[in-house]
Amino acid sequence: MTHHDDPDLLNTVLQLLTSQGSSNLAECFRLLLNEAMEQERSAVLQARPYERCEGRLGHANGFKPKTLATRMGAVELRIPQVRDGIDFYPGALERGVRSEQALTLAMAEMYVQGVSTRKVSKIVEELCGHAVSSTQVSACAAKLDVQLQLWRERPLGACPYLIFDARYEKVRHGGLLVDCAVLIAIGIGTDGKRTILGVSVALSEAEAHWREFFSALVTRGLCGTQFIVSDAHPGMAAARQAVFPSVPWQRCQFHLQQNAQAYVPRLEMRAEVAESIRSIFTSADLASAQARLKERVIFHAKNAPKLAAWMELNIPQGFAVYALPSAHQRRMRTSNAIERVNQELKRRTRVAALFPNEASLLRLVSALLCEQNDEWSTGKIYLNMNSTEPPQT
Repeated sequence: MTHHDDPDLLNTVLQLLTSQGSSNLAECFRLLLNEAMEQERSAVLQARPYERCEGRLGHANGFKPKTLATRMGAVELRIPQVRDGIDFYPGALERGVRSEQALTLAMAEMYVQGVSTRKVSKIVEELCGHAVSSTQVSACAAKLDVQLQLWRERPLGACPYLIFDARYEKVRHGGLLVDCAVLIAIGIGTDGKRTILGVSVALSEAEAHWREFFSALVTRGLCGTQFIVSDAHPGMAAARQAVFPSVPWQRCQFHLQQNAQAYVPRLEMRAEVAESIRSIFTSADLASAQARLKERVIFHAKNAPKLAAWMELNIPQGFAVYALPSAHQRRMRTSNAIERVNQELKRRTRVAALFPNEASLLRLVSALLCEQNDEWSTGKIYLNMNSTEPPQT
């Protein structure tokens, strides 16, 4: 190591440049930066190494190795250390620290925006002259966890309408590839705007997971719920009744139409059955819908008895929406508001294909939902909550 008062430092650097040209820039940079850091330490201590003087403020404490990634490649530095309680870090590296933090945030943002870790690594290598691994990119994204957790745990308030849904993503767990459930809650507040209330990731849609998810929303202050829309997810019914007792539940009419196709005995009947169910749901009021359902059940009992039995039992679950003001019924009869969110999630998550663990899945989904929530908060209202138009009964 060239000492700070070595008069041959400049000659050494010049000799390296003269003999080997730009191929030895990294070594020249190392020598000069190490020298600059030592001189800065001497200025802070107001004494050179081993110098005895009355004005000394502290003592040197050796060096700490650090690898600095530069466009010239990795440079091995020796960071001067001090003791006696003095706070010192070379100013020559402070800008590098800020740049490193900016690069870290940039990599995390690329990851969240759906750029694969492999592509992020390639971009960084082209921009900075050194490679980063997929693991390093994932580690950068993990720095978002604190902010995302604060967002997931933020206080809630009155929310008359709730929409719930679940989707699945591939996750590695215990050496196996499993389907992991992502539970999502959307609310429509008293201002008529949509908001992402919460998200949770677990290995199944069991009742315990749904109940924990619902309870967390209430604990965070969710109140004033008057109506819930969702599909008939496994485990949800018992959890919903336990946490939101007596709150009317609307089963998504779109999913009901899809579910009915499983009971159609012949392929050529599908269009007819779809039209039958559609005619029920487009009825002007509850009484008309009930009458139309009865008529369709009798009709299909002849050629599709299992379908008729299923319709009689399940279709009424899509009638709760008739109790809402007429102006709200069209948008609250399905869970389409959350389906559009799921489409965007799918567009981003399919880049990853599979996730190394549940935490990485929760991180990405939370970041995307937080982004969506910000857009909604500054956008137009979804429903006019001041509508006085009575329900169609």
